[in-house]
Amino acid sequence: MRDIKSILKDRILLLDGAMGTMIQRYKLEEEDFRKGWFENHQQPLKGNNDLLSLTRPEIIREIHSEYFAAGADIAETNTFSGTTIAQADYNLEHAVYDINYHSAKIAREVADEFSANEPNKPRFVAGSIGPTNRTASISPDVNDPGFRGVTFEELKAAYRQQTEALMDGGVDLLLVETVFDTLNAKAALYAIDEVFDERNVKLPIMVSGTITDQSGRTLTGQTTDAFLISVSHMDLLSVGLNCALGASMMRPYLQVLNRNSNFGVSAHPNAGLPNEFGEYDETPELMAEQIKDFLEEGLVNIIGGCCGTTPEHIKAIAELSMSYSPREIVK
Repeated sequence: MRDIKSILKDRILLLDGAMGTMIQRYKLEEEDFRKGWFENHQQPLKGNNDLLSLTRPEIIREIHSEYFAAGADIAETNTFSGTTIAQADYNLEHAVYDINYHSAKIAREVADEFSANEPNKPRFVAGSIGPTNRTASISPDVNDPGFRGVTFEELKAAYRQQTEALMDGGVDLLLVETVFDTLNAKAALYAIDEVFDERNVKLPIMVSGTITDQSGRTLTGQTTDAFLISVSHMDLLSVGLNCALGASMMRPYLQVLNRNSNFGVSAHPNAGLPNEFGEYDETPELMAEQIKDFLEEGLVNIIGGCCGTTPEHIKAIAELSMSYSPREIVK
């Protein structure tokens, strides 16, 4: 199978869409999040979607299959909250290795099936590494600005465990995504680097930040330029943006990355902004029309979808992207 770095020079790669949006279609209940693994757990677990890789693996397998069938080249593992820090809210720190390992294994099996059927379009698995629900740069206590809810070392340890389990499960690359605090991302990258050194193995790494509003800054106040500089010490496959904004509002910040990045540029925007019910109304056709601007300007190497996107959105984007060349990567 061809190396993803060489394919990236030839064509735009398609990342999949939202996992949570697809899971909502199944209208699952509490027992779905417990089945066979957590029957006697004392806390409610509904909504802890990462657990479904253990309790309802057939659903996760089906979602990966739908995205690959829609044209995705890369599937993200169902591990956005797969750290001890995030799972501590449910007292499920002990389940973290299993969550990541089995999530990666499911995605790997589906990717291999599609690659075998279409050898000219190999499928890849990206281990999804989310930001956790704590920030290393900002105090959660307005009365104590110097306080931190988590330390760099705690983040590093959590990300290290996640990285090891994802690699054991067979991922092709790692995606540090939805970065709202670059110090958290640096802890993840440090942990990844440690694991690579110990195993004498290096996988491609994607890093994707999130601009939280139209000020063009992350939650911790970094501009897109500053975010890029903060992670450019690593040899990355791509740097990009995801979540928070729809495609049209993301465009100016992708232009910044395009001008300044020596890596590939990725984007997986939301399907517009949520309505008053927290739902996303942007149709596949409308989203594809906005992404067309990215493609015409040559802004991206990897494109996909975040909150509110479905296989229908990815299919529309995939069909559109076939007519365009990827952004040139100059190193």
